[in-house]
Amino acid sequence: MSEKQETALKTVKNYVWWSMGAGLVPVPILDLVAVSGVQLKMLSVISKTYDIPFQESRVKAVIGSLLGFVVPETLACGVGSAMKAIPGLGTVAGVSAMVLFSGAATWALGKVFIQHFESGGTFLDFDPESVKDYFRAQFQEGHKIAETMPAEEKVEA
Repeated sequence: MSEKQETALKTVKNYVWWSMGAGLVPVPILDLVAVSGVQLKMLSVISKTYDIPFQESRVKAVIGSLLGFVVPETLACGVGSAMKAIPGLGTVAGVSAMVLFSGAATWALGKVFIQHFESGGTFLDFDPESVKDYFRAQFQEGHKIAETMPAEEKVEA
């Protein structure tokens, strides 16, 4: 593993934590905005690691495309966010769903871009369709990681 790849993976692990924390925001829709902001920041940091110019508008479109590949989980995220509006049990269930989704999606985004940048790619030549299977696989791995991630793996921003 290259030094850049190690640094980028450490960044992803850190932002998985931040993303899961953003998923705890108790206000529906505001949680989605917070998670998206964390993911954009993560990709900005990773792009700096690889000396790739960050293009926020392009990255927002790419994130939307990639998340579209995990439609059932994306629906669970929207439902999880909306469930927070139901006092009591709805809030607990919504938070749990949103936290896991946020961690998994952030892991998958980070891993996809590390792979892309390692192969010499940039944001301009990124093709979401060509990585959809890898993204789905990393989303599933990220879900498992989010469920079991020990606190000692947390790194500081």
